[in-house]
Amino acid sequence: MTRFGYFLSCEEYTPDQLLDQARLAEKAGFDALWISDHFHPWTEAQGEAPFVWSMIGAVSQVCDLPVTTAVTCPTVRTHPAIIAQAAATCAVLLGEGRLTLGVGSGEALNEHVLGDVWPHTELRLEMLEEAVEVIRRLWTGEVVSHEGRHYTVDTARIYTLPDTPPPIYMSAFGPKALDVACRIADGFITTKPDARSVEQFRAAKGAEAPTQAGFKVAWGATRDEAIDTAYAIWPNSGVPGELSQVLPSPQHFEQAAELVTREKFAEKGAFGPDVSEHVEAYTPFVDAGFDEVYVANMGPHYADMLAAYGSDVLPELRSRR
Repeated sequence: MTRFGYFLSCEEYTPDQLLDQARLAEKAGFDALWISDHFHPWTEAQGEAPFVWSMIGAVSQVCDLPVTTAVTCPTVRTHPAIIAQAAATCAVLLGEGRLTLGVGSGEALNEHVLGDVWPHTELRLEMLEEAVEVIRRLWTGEVVSHEGRHYTVDTARIYTLPDTPPPIYMSAFGPKALDVACRIADGFITTKPDARSVEQFRAAKGAEAPTQAGFKVAWGATRDEAIDTAYAIWPNSGVPGELSQVLPSPQHFEQAAELVTREKFAEKGAFGPDVSEHVEAYTPFVDAGFDEVYVANMGPHYADMLAAYGSDVLPELRSRR
């Protein structure tokens, strides 16, 4: 049975607003939370980017929902040994079984900030595979020394650990990334209703292998108002292909997003107060076989959106399944 979660978008909301959303999501009856891990927002209009590990610690104190990072890049900006420690601490704070470490090969937008060269796709995936190996070894609680192609760890041990290591899910777009996910990940993450990738992942990992997907909507008094607000803040969601992995700054995304028309933007997602439109937005993901589907709100009306989901959208979805 599909579970429904709420996506805390660190790119758009202040820390206090994210904590408010976490509380309201639990009250509304959502099953879980996603949270993004960004150094920069995609656009200046989004305007936020709080540190995800601080946010998860704070979330652990205001609600009891499980949390998945969607997603953390443990390869360039942050060494995998530090990610291993941060995630282990957050797993203890959240409580047993409530943290999933979602990982991915990242975007230049966030990962270039220390001046490192941004690697090509194949190299990023190779780095990610080694990083996950390092993280898993450190989560054993043993002293770890590692001399790999990309990472060195010298007699390191993580002392604060949950009883059970968190599962690691991997975000994968395209066949090369999916092949890596099938080798190293406990679960599969994407933002597309991609039934074929779900089938391929489960063929490799087992029929019960977990899968997650997320998408964005915009609540508002009218559909047009919601589209206008979302388009002003999130035009980057219409930027196609690999640009999202290689553009290095919010200014570059704004330039690329000038090619995204309002009409094209409005073709994807749900906009406005029509409950049926929001219910139907989930359908492709549920039909594709995802275990968990997460929704994020674009714009200021998240409280109204979460209240409507609690009273109308989630009950309708659960009655259908």
